[in-house]
Amino acid sequence: MALKDIFKKKAKKAVKPVEKPKQVKEKETPKEPVLEKKLPKQAEVRPPQVKREVRNSRAYRVLKSPHITEKATDLTKKNQYVFKVFPRANKSEIRKAIGGLYGVDVISVKIINIPPKKRRLGKISGWKPGYKKAIIVIKEGQKIEVLPR
Repeated sequence: MALKDIFKKKAKKAVKPVEKPKQVKEKETPKEPVLEKKLPKQAEVRPPQVKREVRNSRAYRVLKSPHITEKATDLTKKNQYVFKVFPRANKSEIRKAIGGLYGVDVISVKIINIPPKKRRLGKISGWKPGYKKAIIVIKEGQKIEVLPR
């Protein structure tokens, strides 16, 4: 019998609302109206724009280093930056990593696979390792500080 009582729904008891005591309002003294001076539109002061919050949660798994060459430095004039990336990185991962690490808006990402090349030094032949690089185009007016000054 006790088991059957456990599964039965109990009837809710009606709760009476508690009456609050009435508060006596004090007489309010009339306040003088405050006149605000409006500045002309030209003199309005705007707060400076705040940079985006910089997050580098997974950038270390995608980006190796900036690729600094003569051609890469010429591309910075066109808001394009070159980075060496890990071979398994794709465009969307690179876009998120650059945007999070440097706080910029990435417009496009182009990826180039540089193949390994055979090199010789006298009799000894070897391989120059290949790598993957990405060319990132960012929004006009934004910058990435690749080389600290």
